Amino acid sequence: MKKDIGTVTPLYPAPDLIVATYDENGAPNGMAAAWGGVCCSEPPCVAVAVRKERYTYGAISEREAFTVNIPSEDLVEQADLFGLCSGAEHDKFALTKLTAVKGTKVDAPTIEEFPISMECRLIKTVEIGSHVQFIGEVVACWVDDDCMDEKGNPSPEKVRPVIFMPQSGRYYRMGSEIARAYKAGRRFLEEEKP
Repeated sequence: MKKDIGTVTPLYPAPDLIVATYDENGAPNGMAAAWGGVCCSEPPCVAVAVRKERYTYGAISEREAFTVNIPSEDLVEQADLFGLCSGAEHDKFALTKLTAVKGTKVDAPTIEEFPISMECRLIKTVEIGSHVQFIGEVVACWVDDDCMDEKGNPSPEKVRPVIFMPQSGRYYRMGSEIARAYKAGRRFLEEEKP
């Protein structure tokens, strides 16, 4: 039996994304964002939701650019710091000793040590309520060579992304493969045939 627990959003898992920008002084900054993900295939786009009072909000709005960086498990402490304090008061890159690399296509930095970085050009801003959703077209995607599979795609087993559980405030690692997409459910179609 199910129980009504109110108007909450228990979508598991949430990604642990580090959204990076340059601030008003041109210094690299970033914030942890769990409210984000792919929102379009053509053109390839990602969306991240940011509160207006966040330091990163103004930078994205002004420069119309941001990067989305995916940390690996071994960098969970550094990634966590990006959600602990404001870039208005702390140099998060200096504190974590992470390297900001100037984007090649947008006016925002990528994070060298994280296995995946996507450069995004802001194409739409949607005010929702507590958050504003920034939709960015991915104009460049950088992946560490040693995190690719045999077909040249990012391998989740090699990237080892950090997974965030918002309601409990805990980080997890990704589990093992349990089924193949677009194949696991085919048996139902086969059983339907006369």
